[in-house]
Amino acid sequence: MSVETTAQHEALIQSLMDATRWPGGGENRQRIDTHISTVLLAGEVAYKLKKPLDLGFLDFSTLESRRRACNEELRLNRRLAPHIYQAVCAVTGSIDRPRIDGTGPVIDWAVRMRRFDPDAILSAMMARLNTGLIDSLATQVARFHAAADICGPQQPFGRPDTVYEPMRQNLAQIKSCVPDFGSDVDRLGMWTAGQFDRLTGLLGDRRALGHIRECHGDLHLGNVALIDESPVIFDAIEFNPGLRWIDTLSDIAFMSMDLQERGRSDLAYRFLDRYLQETGDYEGLPLLRFYEVYRALVRAKIAAIRTTQADLPAAEIQQVVLELRGYISFAKALCAPMRGAVVITHGVSGSGKSHIAGGRVDFLPAVRLRSDVERKRMLGIDPAADAAGRDAYAPGVTAKTYARLEALARLVASAGYVAVVDATFLHVTQREAFRQMAGSIGVAFAIVDCDAPLDVLRERILARSGREGNVSDADLAVLESQMGSREPLSDDERRPSVSVGPDLPLDRQALGALLDVKRL
Repeated sequence: MSVETTAQHEALIQSLMDATRWPGGGENRQRIDTHISTVLLAGEVAYKLKKPLDLGFLDFSTLESRRRACNEELRLNRRLAPHIYQAVCAVTGSIDRPRIDGTGPVIDWAVRMRRFDPDAILSAMMARLNTGLIDSLATQVARFHAAADICGPQQPFGRPDTVYEPMRQNLAQIKSCVPDFGSDVDRLGMWTAGQFDRLTGLLGDRRALGHIRECHGDLHLGNVALIDESPVIFDAIEFNPGLRWIDTLSDIAFMSMDLQERGRSDLAYRFLDRYLQETGDYEGLPLLRFYEVYRALVRAKIAAIRTTQADLPAAEIQQVVLELRGYISFAKALCAPMRGAVVITHGVSGSGKSHIAGGRVDFLPAVRLRSDVERKRMLGIDPAADAAGRDAYAPGVTAKTYARLEALARLVASAGYVAVVDATFLHVTQREAFRQMAGSIGVAFAIVDCDAPLDVLRERILARSGREGNVSDADLAVLESQMGSREPLSDDERRPSVSVGPDLPLDRQALGALLDVKRL
């Protein structure tokens, strides 16, 4: 007899906790439960069994549906964690005497995985998160998205109505499970509907431009583990294709939301900035907050469903209700209007602009726009490649680069983020164009003025040449040309500026006062 009820599933798990049921022994046995599955850890392996549930957005109620889901889980997760996901295994025998990979009639199915320490999951090690780890994770996600299959014209995914429907269902399920939160859910529903109406055109464009892809679908800190000092992403959504064939911005919104909700907005914006550096997908940024609210409500829905599960102990129910309340409150906070700003750097090559823009403005909801990167994108060159011989610094290319940076800065600031434009801005006309643009969209404008002695500038340029991660092609000849043509800041320009030098660190308080923006 196959497993058909949650009671039978629990009985099977209890039987499998017997070490004699495990191939090769089962030392250090543990179990980990989620609202839809149970993972058994024993020895060097882990087996994941799906609970026989039908929750509307997933259906594991039959043996065949669980077999299909296990096969999909193996296929999908081997894209990001091939060394973790090993095989799909039959569970045979009987519920009280089961065998894994045995012979005879199948009573259930499991995914066999390489065991790793549950404490290595990022959500359990917040104190160890750092910029290097976040950069590595963002780069990995960006490259995964670039290689992911694109939604075809005949597929139903990613159309505006199919984007909105899971959002509507989330709200309905929360309200059904916990009616006491009805008024908050109604307000969040009104905000979501209003944003959907405003963004419908952009949602349609995203599909047409190939941004609907077979993504991960559940990309939060609880589904990333630190293994061998590298982030490994696991547990992609296998049970509902509509929840993984999504906008790539919706995929990263889960990670961004999760970091912010856990009090690490600095790392959330670091993750976003690095991802956008890799992809150049700034045009999707107006959708990010819309998707972050959706992701907060996904977590609220899961908590709401768990409050209705009969096997949950009373003490755990109280904890789940607190979690639910927290995600509802955070979703409401995300709905608050955002006010962007424009910050430009000023200084010759080697003066520290990229150092400041890349690592000293993490107290702001900042997105960096780099002239060296965007120049190469326009020339069709990989940002990490050498642009020698391509006239990358020719006047015509420079003019087009600044025009591109201005368009992107307008988009970023209009979406409510601080556009930090990392470029030399050696000429008054360049700086004035950005100041006027910021004024035209009603956001604050500031200049970070970077300078250093000539011998320091030369030393820095020589030192960074050939360094891994360096995207600048400016050499000593470029520096000499810049020194001869640069136009210093006027008195009017110095008023909205802060100065930075080798012995003068960025005054964050002064810059923050000029911008008057805040983050969650």
